[in-house]
Amino acid sequence: MKKISIFVDVQNVYYTSRSAYKKNFDYNKFWAKISAQGTIINAYAYAVDRNDTKQKQFQTILRAIGFDVKLKPFIQRADGSAKGDWDVGITIDMMESAAESDLMVLVSGDGDFDILLNKIRSKYQIPVEVYGVPALSAASLMNAATHFHPIDDALLL
Repeated sequence: MKKISIFVDVQNVYYTSRSAYKKNFDYNKFWAKISAQGTIINAYAYAVDRNDTKQKQFQTILRAIGFDVKLKPFIQRADGSAKGDWDVGITIDMMESAAESDLMVLVSGDGDFDILLNKIRSKYQIPVEVYGVPALSAASLMNAATHFHPIDDALLL
């Protein structure tokens, strides 16, 4: 069986799915699709913790599906801007998981990950597939992926 590692940029998939389709990403359908391809050995969902009841319920659902939910505190800066970025955490986890994986799956449209995907593919010679909303995913990320899977009605609630 193929060993698969999954990395979900929760904020990115939430906002892009809502913006493009006015719908939410279906994590259950996604899990079923990926698990049909092999054994999921790592599954991380990266989110910002706003200490909100609805978000806590959502995080409980993600854990029940099989995700290890990683939370980072939401930081509101004095100038009104906010910070809650998981790019470095996702990068570290993907690099650490690459040696034990036969397939890596990233759910994000963030172009900052294009360098990471190229590095993993060249160093470990394993495929890195990306799921993202096509209209809101960086072309550089789509090009760096072994295969880009569009998030569309088949993966939406």
